[in-house]
Amino acid sequence: MSRLADVSDTKRLLDHLYDPVVEELRQVEEVLRRELRSQYPFVDELARHSFHLGGKRLRPALVLLAAKACGAVKPDHLVLAAVMEMIHTATLVHDDVLDQASLRRHLATVNARWGNETSVLLGDYLFTHSFYLASTLETTFACQTIGRATNTVCEGELRQIESRGDYSLTEEDYLSIIEAKTAELCACCCRLGAHYAGASPEVEEALTEFGHCLGIAFQIVDDLLDVQGDEVTTGKSLGTDLEQRKPTLPLIRLLSQVDEKQRAVIVAALDSQTPLPAGALEDWFAGSDCMEYSREQARLYIERAKTQLAGLPVSAARSVLERVADFSVERRH
Repeated sequence: MSRLADVSDTKRLLDHLYDPVVEELRQVEEVLRRELRSQYPFVDELARHSFHLGGKRLRPALVLLAAKACGAVKPDHLVLAAVMEMIHTATLVHDDVLDQASLRRHLATVNARWGNETSVLLGDYLFTHSFYLASTLETTFACQTIGRATNTVCEGELRQIESRGDYSLTEEDYLSIIEAKTAELCACCCRLGAHYAGASPEVEEALTEFGHCLGIAFQIVDDLLDVQGDEVTTGKSLGTDLEQRKPTLPLIRLLSQVDEKQRAVIVAALDSQTPLPAGALEDWFAGSDCMEYSREQARLYIERAKTQLAGLPVSAARSVLERVADFSVERRH
């Protein structure tokens, strides 16, 4: 099977997984198409380009599945699902600037095609428009919840910038950073889905924790794929973590296993002013258990996530949440 065929198979798998909310997701897509438009041609082109960057639509699916697992999807959920996808896309646009990435979802990144200034402003445009949409709901709960979550995400990104080149970063510190920069939005999606479906406080907290654990696992796998993935399959620039001197879990694990002399050689290579060639650390990684260790840590978070669903009634939506959790850790892109 070719790598592009693998991508196509993943899309079909996700389409099947999302089956209980397929009609609602279609309606969310319509909201996104309607909202990501502008009367000014250049802005309109950028907004439409951003529509294709989100890929898996995991965040809106979490909003809708959490809602359906608690009861029913309501009109507010459609707006919130679109809001969370817009926020996620904004973070991707800004991330690509930080990582100097040139490819995402098999498309040129905004920064590669239009430059960093445009990317920063487009990300801001998506953020501000998403908050406007959230403000159209009758209560302020969504704005407050999303505001706290996005603040935490920005803190996580700033902490990750601070950690660049800090090869003494511990696994605990790494997990704390990804809890903020990735897990927080997944948790927010599940909280909003449950809350606006009228779930009890206990169920709302359980689903929020589900999203939190899912988000941690998802980011660990993303960081793993950045080291060992394939750009044709993933559809995005890889190796950026090493280039940007970000200590992620595979590297943290590797550095914890080598002796001082070996560690000095690896750190010197990472700190070199010359960009690392593809596969420069491949032998080091291959001689360590860091890849399987990282994926196993992700699996442990997924098992913890699935235990949070035990209090929900048996339903198609609950089953899909469990399968989405499994997919997030077994995926190869």
